[in-house]
Amino acid sequence: MRTKTAATTILAMTLLSAAADLQAGWPAQAEPVRHLYLIRHGEYVHDEDCDEDVGCGLDRLGRHQATLAGDLLASLGIGFTSLQASSMTRARETAAIIDERLPGPALELRRDVRECTPSTRRADIMADLEPGEAEACERELAAAWDRLVRPAADRDAHDIVVCHGNVIRWFVCRALGVDPQAWLGMSIANCSLTVIQVRSDGTCRLVTFADAGHIPFPLRTYPGTPADPAAVSAALGPE
Repeated sequence: MRTKTAATTILAMTLLSAAADLQAGWPAQAEPVRHLYLIRHGEYVHDEDCDEDVGCGLDRLGRHQATLAGDLLASLGIGFTSLQASSMTRARETAAIIDERLPGPALELRRDVRECTPSTRRADIMADLEPGEAEACERELAAAWDRLVRPAADRDAHDIVVCHGNVIRWFVCRALGVDPQAWLGMSIANCSLTVIQVRSDGTCRLVTFADAGHIPFPLRTYPGTPADPAAVSAALGPE
């Protein structure tokens, strides 16, 4: 019991610390600012038999990661303007878990922030793509960028977008004004938080990238780096 109480206390302190760090990155602005909270989906089932269009759903670690992400967002005490998600299953399920922890806007599903592979400097990645695949992806991402990355109207806006690692990394390159083909030079944890501010003149500021401080280190997962099953069982119990 003491161990569980201590773990709960540590988690609460971690969430409060992460919330304080985020809020410290939001100095007062004379003009309204749009804040984009980009959440990568949780860890998911890797099964080639899943529907190719929507992909597989979350595994139990991914559901736990999504719960922690939802708790972090709830701890910020912000009235969110929108909650949007890719229509792929792993993003939709992550967003649904987050939605349970937040009052406010209904979940909206979007196809323009679905997982895809834009052009990269990696020749081996490009060689595996179908002709025109990267260009089609970039058109979708550019449309999503134009829809999401726009100045707020008459008051601050706070939009949550639950999507995918490739989407978020491409957005970060655009926000920083660097070559979008550099996106694969970044790694991003499942259910990590990236925050981009859009100022009234349309310029962007990256507040935080791939923050996973709300997820205990043994339960963090990255592309190609799954969690240790023993660590998952120790934290979540046997399946």
